[in-house]
Amino acid sequence: MKLQTSLTLVQAQAILAEALRLGRLENMLPLTVVILDAAGKIIAVNSEDGSGLVRFDVAFGKAWGSLGMGKSSRWIRDHLETRPVFQTALVVASDGRTIPVPGGVLIEDADGVTIGAVGISGDTSERDEYLAISAIHATGLGSEPAEVDPNWRNSSLSGPKP
Repeated sequence: MKLQTSLTLVQAQAILAEALRLGRLENMLPLTVVILDAAGKIIAVNSEDGSGLVRFDVAFGKAWGSLGMGKSSRWIRDHLETRPVFQTALVVASDGRTIPVPGGVLIEDADGVTIGAVGISGDTSERDEYLAISAIHATGLGSEPAEVDPNWRNSSLSGPKP
């Protein structure tokens, strides 16, 4: 008997390798990348040297929450920020597995069907999301969201300057 997942290991490994390659090219902080199939099963994961202990949980939560809601984690943040009670309920209902900040991106096949999700954590959420979208597109697959945040390069972990 042969079982086929919605996202192949080869596709997941290609996305993971490209995300890490781009992260080094952009001099990003150490990253953790988690790739799930459409059922939420981990297909590939990798943490760079120096990536914090909690980064796996954050990356997983971004990807898992995206699958659970059928939307990117950026969409979840943006559309639920005026509904904080629902956003909190979403995190509680998922036993804390949903992380509603950018960096969780759905992977789509040529027909626009969701076949998995990528979650990245390590740098700013906008930079994490840039890597996920770019890596997915580099492998010939589609993403939701389809485009990166145009201001991703301006995001900073240092906060606003006085």
